[in-house]
Amino acid sequence: MADEVLVDVADGIMTVTLNRPEAKNAANKALAEGVAAAMDELDSNDDVRVAILTGAGGTFCSGMDLKAFVSGETPQIEGRGFAGLTEKGPRKPLIGAIEGYALAGGLEVAISCDLLVAADNAKFGIPETKRGLAAAAGGLMKLPRQIAPRIAMELALTGEFIDAQRALEIGLINQVVAAGTALDAAKELAAKIVANGPLAVAVSKQVILESANWSEAEMWKKQGELVMPVFGSEDAIEGATAFAEKRAPNWKGK
Repeated sequence: MADEVLVDVADGIMTVTLNRPEAKNAANKALAEGVAAAMDELDSNDDVRVAILTGAGGTFCSGMDLKAFVSGETPQIEGRGFAGLTEKGPRKPLIGAIEGYALAGGLEVAISCDLLVAADNAKFGIPETKRGLAAAAGGLMKLPRQIAPRIAMELALTGEFIDAQRALEIGLINQVVAAGTALDAAKELAAKIVANGPLAVAVSKQVILESANWSEAEMWKKQGELVMPVFGSEDAIEGATAFAEKRAPNWKGK
């Protein structure tokens, strides 16, 4: 895996760090390849239950590396999208730990995470229109599904930034924490997820994401197809048994 992305695994949690602090973690091809490889490892490794995506040097991601772009390099991965993430995320939960800037493609990477914890010094925005560009890595499509469409429209058309408190108020992020502690807070959140049944967690994420495109006529049937196998799993029996016996469950993921 490229030096542009660092990966660490402990206690069922994978920490993926964008490691180009000299470029404010702007995405180049190598960074995109590293993120994509980490997401593949996350989903294929049964010992890893959740991942955290963060940035080195006090910044999350400032977007696309414009110097690389001018030279003809694009940080796209076939099937995964910008920065190896925006078009296809992992099956398992992904938490973004945001310090400093999450701008342009950096915001698009952030909103590709399932949960977001941000430091109180964080700044969010899609300022592409200020450069004659458009937020084509998901900002124009995903953002109006995650926050009020009129606010998404304002962010896209003005290119202005918002701070962490405003991001919390509009439902863009889950928590605001003190600067320098976003990763620690994300790890606390991840630990709560690790404590739960892995099958139940994965299918819960799947239903929440996919059901946005289900009609009212089909939604219960489609949910049943995904959820009912979980109710018949060994983990479901173990969860109920552990509750009755007043002990922590021993999940098998099957």
